[in-house]
Amino acid sequence: MKFLHTSDWHIGRTFHGQDLLGDQEQVLGSIADLVVEHGVDAVLIAGDLYDRAVPSTDAVQCATRILRRIGATGATIVISSGNHDSAPRLGAFADFLEAGGLHIRSEMARIADPVVLDAPSDDPAEHPRPAVLVYAIPYLEPDVARQYFGLPDARSHQRVLTEAMRRVRADLATRPAGTRAVVVAHAFVVGGVAGDTERSIAVGGVESVTADVFDGIDYVALGHLHGRQVLADHLRYSGSPMPYSFTEAGHTKSVWLVDLGADGLGEVTPIDLPVARPLATVRGELAEVLVSHPELREHYLAVEMTDDTRPTEPMRRLREVFPFALKVEWKPAHPVPDGPDFSSARRETAEDVVIAEFIRNSRGIEADATELGWVSEALSAIRQSEAAL
Repeated sequence: MKFLHTSDWHIGRTFHGQDLLGDQEQVLGSIADLVVEHGVDAVLIAGDLYDRAVPSTDAVQCATRILRRIGATGATIVISSGNHDSAPRLGAFADFLEAGGLHIRSEMARIADPVVLDAPSDDPAEHPRPAVLVYAIPYLEPDVARQYFGLPDARSHQRVLTEAMRRVRADLATRPAGTRAVVVAHAFVVGGVAGDTERSIAVGGVESVTADVFDGIDYVALGHLHGRQVLADHLRYSGSPMPYSFTEAGHTKSVWLVDLGADGLGEVTPIDLPVARPLATVRGELAEVLVSHPELREHYLAVEMTDDTRPTEPMRRLREVFPFALKVEWKPAHPVPDGPDFSSARRETAEDVVIAEFIRNSRGIEADATELGWVSEALSAIRQSEAAL
């Protein structure tokens, strides 16, 4: 039996103000083609289908089109809720959707209620193959889960996920010998490397769980971390299907193709996903950047300006050349020395000195007498206006 393991779609996310729905539909829609090409039986989505608990109408419609396209291939779809999702909203009408092959697990009551996938066989009567059980564990918020589990002292992710897996193993123990098990979970497992786009799930300073929580399972499809990672042969993160930070520009975004044989886990292969629009970061003086990188015109672009003086209207000027420039920062090659602590300087230093220091630290150059005069006139006008009230 073959699975595609994916996670962290974050449908509806924006990227420095840029709407990504079109890009997301292009990339995620390609999963349907992979299902057909590789003869995939089920697609596993390990949490964070949406980026927000209350997704926009456009995001819901986009997700519906993508899932419909995957479902049309005949593959079963199994989704667990993540920390970005609203579990009740995501799970609405889940019982009805199962009839169409879409299985959503967002309730703790269904942790030990697996999706049963019958393994294909050339001659089931003479050579039956054991079924595959997919246990999709929703993201467990410890303060909520401990109440449901009746464990008042279980205040960590480790404790509540351990209890969830105890229930999974108890159900698995009632199944016929040779039954294979897959777990879909949204968690931060020790050994995983976090980036800068995952929302923290820390509770009391502890957000991670140890890998041995998942011992005894044939394959564990993890979600939450946005970089593709292998913690063990059977324990992997697929990562997000698209980069959601310029720090992910070097990531190869993909899904895992998991081959689960009659005797257990077989080959697990990464399959690269298409890139809707590449990312790039360039550094240099603004004038140089504007003429030196024509090959980046169609990239999502971040620019670090090294000019000694802060350029005026940098984003407007950049977008005249790079229409997809999204981020600009001023990082002068010769950093401006730290100025005074204005909260205390305002009480201890003459007003014109504080203003001059502020201008110098903001622009990287000294304020001239004319500029200081303009500021003084503006302040005088404000005071007169306040006095008249």
